[in-house]
Amino acid sequence: MHSDRLRSQIEFLLEIDKLKSILRQTLLTDGRRQENSAEHSWHLSIMALLLAEYAKDQPIDLFRVLKMLLIHDLVEIDAGDTYCYDEAGNADKAEREKQAANRIFGLLPDDQAAQFHNLWQEFELRETAEAKFAVALDRLQPLLHNYQTDGRVWRKHGINSNQVYSRNQSIEEGAPDLWKYAVQIILDCVDRGWLAK
Repeated sequence: MHSDRLRSQIEFLLEIDKLKSILRQTLLTDGRRQENSAEHSWHLSIMALLLAEYAKDQPIDLFRVLKMLLIHDLVEIDAGDTYCYDEAGNADKAEREKQAANRIFGLLPDDQAAQFHNLWQEFELRETAEAKFAVALDRLQPLLHNYQTDGRVWRKHGINSNQVYSRNQSIEEGAPDLWKYAVQIILDCVDRGWLAK
């Protein structure tokens, strides 16, 4: 018979497959459909591998960044994806995600449950260099997608540039050069009429 530890790990692995069914507001860059949260996590992880040189604090623990990027959205299996500009939805987001983290990470053996929970909290608190960089990528990725899709999601929800600046300002904390790039994207989107002033 397999150990209880392995059984718990397999149960967790099967549970997190549900992340593939969580749809985000963000469209794929070809605009054909919404991306799912698992695709988002994969994309962020590749971004971290490619863009680590832009992290504000060097050297950065890239493995720690990757772990945060791969697990931070697992809570959406229970909590769902909350659109970042949805004020009502964000009101109870923290509590929903905390409960989700307790349940989902609680499927793991105690040592791994604690590790995953701590990494998730580190990302949410945005205090370490690694968390700041991870959050910077998490903000930049949908910005790139909105740019590639002519701001379709922003226009659908009536989002303006002040909201986008406010939401994405945290890019600067983790990657100042990427923030400069993001500002140019936002300005261009306003100029093209894809994003209201």
